[in-house]
Amino acid sequence: MSEQMQSEIAEINHRIDELQDPRDCYALVQDRIRTYRSRGTAVPDDLQRLERQLMTECMAQSQGR
Repeated sequence: MSEQMQSEIAEINHRIDELQDPRDCYALVQDRIRTYRSRGTAVPDDLQRLERQLMTECMAQSQGR
């Protein structure tokens, strides 16, 4: 993974720490993934893992857990 990708993921993690709602965090990650795909660039594994983790949190929250 390039330094730029690592920097972008670090920035996303920082923004996620500031947000309260996991849905907002998930939307942020989804937007970044769309950006990678629109550029024709492979989506970093760390970003895909983060997406799955946030999706799980959103589902758990929607079920009242």
